[in-house]
Amino acid sequence: MNIAIVTAEFNSEITSKMLAIAKEKAQSLKITVKYSCMVPGAYDMPILVDSLLSKKDVDAVVTLGTIIKGQTKHDEVIAHSTAKSLTELSLKHKKPVSLGISGPGMQERHAYARIRPVAERAVEAVFKISEELKKIQ
Repeated sequence: MNIAIVTAEFNSEITSKMLAIAKEKAQSLKITVKYSCMVPGAYDMPILVDSLLSKKDVDAVVTLGTIIKGQTKHDEVIAHSTAKSLTELSLKHKKPVSLGISGPGMQERHAYARIRPVAERAVEAVFKISEELKKIQ
């Protein structure tokens, strides 16, 4: 299985750790990371995810990011918009896209606590979905 990972640079002290953990998890599952791309923030992911899903050598895309609550509801707008776009792209291309983006409504300390579980689950999700898709195709 070949995957691409798209990681948000925003909150890079968290997302860089998520990326390292996701790569370790992929290796443990014998998944090849064909592409690893960076985008400024979670909101910027869909255009790259769309291009990656169009590639024949990409079976799935893992997205990694963290959306920390500020003083407005901006975190909710970013999270909902991004999740909706990523779901639509997964359906359009009929390939898994995992939502390895923690938040919204999170404090920074919660984001740090979720680094490993979110990154690992994002890789596990595309692996499991791909296995199930193989059974029905």
